Amino acid sequence: MKTICLYFEIHQIVHLKRYRFFDIGTDHYYYDDYENDRSISDIVERSYMPALNAFGEMFQRYGKKFKVAFSLSGVGIEQLELHSPQVLAKLQELNETGCVEFLAEPYSHGLASLINAESFADEVKRQADKIEEYFGKRPTVLRNSSLIYSDEIGHQVYNMGFKGMLTEGAKHVLGWKSPHYLYHCVMAPKLKLLLRDVALSDDISLRFSDPTWDEYPLFADNYIRKIAKAPQEEQVFNIFMRLTAIGMAHPLSSNILEFFKALPAAAEQEGITFSTPSEIIGKLKSVDALHVPDTLSWADEERDVSCWLGNAMQREAFHKLYSVAERLRIANDPRLNQDWDYLQASNNFRFMTTKPSHVGISRGIYDSPFDAFTNYMNILGDFINRVNALYPEEIDNDELNSLLTTIKNQGEEIERKDKEIIRLQAKVEKMQKEEDKLKAKLDKIAEKPKKATPAPKVEKKETPKTK
Repeated sequence: MKTICLYFEIHQIVHLKRYRFFDIGTDHYYYDDYENDRSISDIVERSYMPALNAFGEMFQRYGKKFKVAFSLSGVGIEQLELHSPQVLAKLQELNETGCVEFLAEPYSHGLASLINAESFADEVKRQADKIEEYFGKRPTVLRNSSLIYSDEIGHQVYNMGFKGMLTEGAKHVLGWKSPHYLYHCVMAPKLKLLLRDVALSDDISLRFSDPTWDEYPLFADNYIRKIAKAPQEEQVFNIFMRLTAIGMAHPLSSNILEFFKALPAAAEQEGITFSTPSEIIGKLKSVDALHVPDTLSWADEERDVSCWLGNAMQREAFHKLYSVAERLRIANDPRLNQDWDYLQASNNFRFMTTKPSHVGISRGIYDSPFDAFTNYMNILGDFINRVNALYPEEIDNDELNSLLTTIKNQGEEIERKDKEIIRLQAKVEKMQKEEDKLKAKLDKIAEKPKKATPAPKVEKKETPKTK
């Protein structure tokens, strides 16, 4: 039986402010609060809430016949907590239906998997912790930023304990193979791979409201009919996109919500079901290994990482950022860690791209790729100065790690001794209370009046009578 896996990405850009060279060393706050509040409020109003409310109605109407999966970056969750907590509340409400699965992804929505395994693992763990905190279940399937994947990344993801991973069904990787099967990582056969159907996904996310498209307007029954006509042995149809496709890429006036609302009935009529990633991984067997020696993603026509690292400016910024990764991890300063998350986000490098693209790129406050690079490097210069100023720069990473490990061990030892002191104090107090009770009991006994002891009776002897 054919099944559809419908997945949506939820991530929110943290906009950087205009930061001049002369701000380095004097201004350590890098963000445009007004733009962050304005943009997320706009997206929530036009996209997130209408889409999630529609899904809620569909769950009520169709029950578990309709299912979806979401992933939220940790940075995205932070922005929603700050500006639009109603979105998180709605997601928690949808989670109660049992029709939703939440996936793991890097906390920053960054590119750490391409350069620093420790940073990547730490980010995924922190995001999974956040998902478990909000939705009560730890993710078992991971979706890397922009579906970035390679054999080595898959191997690391398996070693991190995940059962499955989402990635792109790129033609240059699949060749003659179809994305409509379950595959596995060549370096870790137990890690199952769900491959995005590029055409079916882009029909909605890119082309839905394009009047020049030869299939415009797209109706749910025609869309489902494409899936039904696929060979019977092709069972999995993975349709992955950003949630902002609903309402932002395509306005609600395009009837995109009505399209989604009609999908379950059209699918049921063709005998097609909806499944979450974990359900597919649990039910189906992998048909083959997927060989991906070079990194792929869902970005641009090349389906690689060139939109983030394709020119010298991007690579210089990228390598300079991760040059302090180990020092940051050792220092573990909360304020620096937060800035680190925001500066890692992939959109910061996307703004610097010089590639032509058929998909429009909004550069925000930047006039050009060089303008984006200059602004980012100014901020990065101040950030790295703060990292190096936290501890003397002449101390290398190994020495700093040893020093901080010693400090941490001493702190843990002091904490253990403090706990032991508290335990002994509690024990002494308990013994003192028992002693006080016993003393009070003895005093009470001593204070009781003693009863007089009666005198012994003396028998009177009869005097013998004289005759």
